[in-house]
Amino acid sequence: MPNRRMTITQKPLSLKEIFDYLKNKPKIILNDKLQKDIIRSRQIIEKIIASDRPVYGINTGFGSFAETKIAKAAVNELQRRLILSHSAGIGDYIPHDIVRLMMLLKVNALSTGHSACRLEVIQQLIDMLNNDILPQIPQQGSVGASGDLAPLAHLALAMMGGGRVVIDKATRYEQKSEKSTNAMSALKRHGLKPIKFEAKDGLALLNGTQAMTAFALWTLMQLKNIIKSADIIGALSLETLLGSLTPFDTRIQEIRPHPGQKIVAENVRKILHDSPIVLSHKFSDHKVQDAYSLRCMPQVHGAVRDGLAFIEEVILREINSVTDNPLLFVENGEVLSGGNFHGAPIAYASDFMSIILTDLASISERRIEHMLDPAVSQLPAFLIEEGGLNSGFMMAHVSAASLVSECKSLAHPASTDSIPTSANKEDHVSMGMYAARKSWQIMKNLEHVLAIELICACQALDFRAPLKPSKVTGNVLKLIRATIPFWKQDRLMYQDINAAVEIIRSKRLVQTAEKICGELK
Repeated sequence: MPNRRMTITQKPLSLKEIFDYLKNKPKIILNDKLQKDIIRSRQIIEKIIASDRPVYGINTGFGSFAETKIAKAAVNELQRRLILSHSAGIGDYIPHDIVRLMMLLKVNALSTGHSACRLEVIQQLIDMLNNDILPQIPQQGSVGASGDLAPLAHLALAMMGGGRVVIDKATRYEQKSEKSTNAMSALKRHGLKPIKFEAKDGLALLNGTQAMTAFALWTLMQLKNIIKSADIIGALSLETLLGSLTPFDTRIQEIRPHPGQKIVAENVRKILHDSPIVLSHKFSDHKVQDAYSLRCMPQVHGAVRDGLAFIEEVILREINSVTDNPLLFVENGEVLSGGNFHGAPIAYASDFMSIILTDLASISERRIEHMLDPAVSQLPAFLIEEGGLNSGFMMAHVSAASLVSECKSLAHPASTDSIPTSANKEDHVSMGMYAARKSWQIMKNLEHVLAIELICACQALDFRAPLKPSKVTGNVLKLIRATIPFWKQDRLMYQDINAAVEIIRSKRLVQTAEKICGELK
């Protein structure tokens, strides 16, 4: 039975817990100790307000207005106006599951007590999550320093009863077109009251890297499945192109011991074990060496895995960090201004993710081209009989090439740019939100390129009959053919591509392979 409760404690959140949360949506609760710590930290803020001692963000203005003292009677109004003025996001709305992650990560960060917001603020976030009330948050408008101010302001706005929300009961991969509703109405419908922010509450919500981190985390979570799928699909292409397994020999990997390289070589060996097609040419001299896109799969796919291992470390640290400003330290009651909101770590990690995912799409596109070129594959041109009357997979390859080219443009680093804001008070920014959004878009492009390679490889395998594929690839072929028939003559190509994407995305491709060869790493 899935866990129906998720308790936020002093322990760091793990990827496993976050996977479980998105899959099962258990009710979130705070443990008693955390609640006491939050109340204790808030008491220190109340003393500061009573003393009228100027402390940034509590009774002063923000950014370049940091030296402007706010009257004691106006400190709560300051927070309300902060939310209104900073709700300046534009563009398409953030997909629902990423909004869920933003809210969960914000709950986790605020619960440490270092942000010194009231317990009621954190509980409002939890109640909205537990009732599937998800704010509509525009994707654009954050420069990734002082945190993701605009996206998080839209989140805070919904907590106040402003803006619009969707009531989302299902885990969704993409932003759907559900009808939105007024946030105030949605809160009342679920027995919740719009919150009135008091000193420090609004700023604690707005400061932080939870939007960019949620995008990066969501992308990373999908890649757990995608990188295994890439190995399976690459092995299918290797098999049907009569490639050699020699480059996957353990001895070659051992003398260049990158962990990912070893894993990919082992995966491909398991997938193509005892393949009749591979055995049919194992001792022939028809080719001395395969093209790099086949021969260097362990090196390229493996380097992607090693890069993602580093990126995972960065993201895990960030989701368990406190990233707003100023920060309260209960031990001595000090409130310290710092720069934990700067998104450089996530910006760099996201840019790196964009680069390596683009290369994974690029090597996949090269294998597609080899399968469609009869001079290389020794198969019918564009994998279709009656070429001329039929175009076969010609345009599928063009679509893949288009996506790879787009990925290359998107992979240009966002983190190398900085536009000073707030009258030069915020003079160096990370552009982390854009970096994370780009890696997410590249991941989606990669899925489609791999889907095109998958349907091309299955078409090519059918042409290899009566030679049989390996048990694993044969089972994968059956899976594909249950949904996507052999391409006898031209039909609507986009339907087959979309079907293949769904087979990859649903994890059925990996599950089908692993039923035969055991768990792939």
